[in-house]
Amino acid sequence: MEAIDRLDWKAIETELDARGCARAGAVLGKEECARLVALYGDDARFRKRVDMERHRFGRGDYAYFANPLPDVVSSLRRALYPRLAPLANAWMERLRRPERYELELDGYLARCHAAGQTKPTPLLLHYEQSGFNCLHRDLYGALAFPLQAMFMLSEPAVDFTGGEFLVVENRTRQQSIGTALSPARGELVLFAVNERPVLGGRGFTRASLRHGVSAVESGQRYTLGIIFHDAA
Repeated sequence: MEAIDRLDWKAIETELDARGCARAGAVLGKEECARLVALYGDDARFRKRVDMERHRFGRGDYAYFANPLPDVVSSLRRALYPRLAPLANAWMERLRRPERYELELDGYLARCHAAGQTKPTPLLLHYEQSGFNCLHRDLYGALAFPLQAMFMLSEPAVDFTGGEFLVVENRTRQQSIGTALSPARGELVLFAVNERPVLGGRGFTRASLRHGVSAVESGQRYTLGIIFHDAA
């Protein structure tokens, strides 16, 4: 996918190594964002809908796409994965973990499916005024790819206000570190799913991360989430 290929991947990897999250740049155009938002009302495109408040996840709702994924979602997932797999493998090596990830998405999904993780995980998320998402991790089984993606589909300050994307990192014997991001419509944000390596005085140590969304002050906020491991 050309828009993915045009991104500054060296700078993105540097930012992910430094903070565990990165604003990667514009990928989707206005019309592409609008077409994705329009899918949200079509129940036939989704395998499951979740009311966040009902489960105490926050306030808002989201829906997991069913297979086959929409073409644009599938293309984004396939284009992003091989860009991220080498960094994922480097992180596992630094953490002295045995996991290694296939360099193409099909190979990794085949392993997920063999382990019983067969349900697609890309999703659309929707928030209205006072909506928010509690800090969490998107883990759906024993297998988890260590990076994931979010695309902003609404225009900040026009479609909604508030609703910053939040990442909180915890390091051993240190205070938590918080990051708030306000990506533009069509922009890609990449971030760690669960943990990342942090270089200290005695080599690399593990930092754990969670992500969420601050309260939407007005309007409606839609995002596309792309997770690379499937769910059990």
